[in-house]
Amino acid sequence: MGFIKDFLSIFQKRELIFIESRKESEDAYTFSFEKGPDLSWKAGQYGLFSITHKTMKNATKPFSISSVPSENVVNITTRIGDNPSEFKKAMLELKPGMHMKMSGPVGSFHLDPESPSLLIAAGIGMTPFRSILKQTAAGKGELKPIQLLYLDSKKSYLFKDELDAIASHPSIQVSYLDSRTDLDLEIDKFIAQHKGRGKYLVAGPKSMVESVAAYLQSKDVSKQNIKKDAFFGY
Repeated sequence: MGFIKDFLSIFQKRELIFIESRKESEDAYTFSFEKGPDLSWKAGQYGLFSITHKTMKNATKPFSISSVPSENVVNITTRIGDNPSEFKKAMLELKPGMHMKMSGPVGSFHLDPESPSLLIAAGIGMTPFRSILKQTAAGKGELKPIQLLYLDSKKSYLFKDELDAIASHPSIQVSYLDSRTDLDLEIDKFIAQHKGRGKYLVAGPKSMVESVAAYLQSKDVSKQNIKKDAFFGY
């Protein structure tokens, strides 16, 4: 059923009106667009965003939606380095009132509310977790334990102030890490505490996501209990 919904959703194209961009860190930017009244999404989903103000070869790229519907904006957050791609150069050219197109939302990168959850983010892989945690913390009712392990060797942790506020929730824990060794130790602690009940969501660069998923399986975590959101450079 999820596949069918995604298949149908990908054909839902709409124009988004650009509002503003802001720097989140030295090389990370958030781009904000108006949210139309007919647009909604589930925290953790992504859209396919297309440049429309100029012609280019690869004009469509996937981005996680880092905002939640209640914020009434569509936010995408991405890294833009010193030598950006043609696509990201075009994003930096956006001015208020200009448009991008979006297809979707799609994806099943969601929390399981019935299980303890370990969220593992590396670098820009934090973007889907920002929306997941913000929406979850704002909900009512009792939560199963949720722990975020945020790995960033540069220690430039995106959304840190918001994450610190979210971590005041009694069921949500946030840990900031800067080495893979520390990450593996924290994963081991979570596995030992929750045994086979835990669910695992991993987001970040593809190589890191695959490496962490392999590590989890080496610790007897079922493949069915691991969800992956791999980010590709472009």
